Amino acid sequence: MNEEQVINALSALAQETRLRILRYLVSMGSAGAPAGDIAKAVSSSPSRASFHLSAMADAGLITATRVSRSIIYRVNFDAMGGLIGYLVTDCCKNDPRVRNCC
Repeated sequence: MNEEQVINALSALAQETRLRILRYLVSMGSAGAPAGDIAKAVSSSPSRASFHLSAMADAGLITATRVSRSIIYRVNFDAMGGLIGYLVTDCCKNDPRVRNCC
């Protein structure tokens, strides 16, 4: 990940509903979930959840795949790993105190 991607990803995560969405989608694993299920799981209206899902997809943190008439959202685990890796190795200079916390 480059600096701009990291800033976009961190900005996308700096919101309570989006963090809830991320937690939920991580728990769903590779199966993912449709927007309606995500909205219910995070106690959000469907339109509000779609707004947040769009921001997270734009930042590359999640993917959206059309399946029939539904869109299934999944965590982009490679992007999440890239974000964490960037923070640990680039920002924190691979400091052992930070690595030990992870």
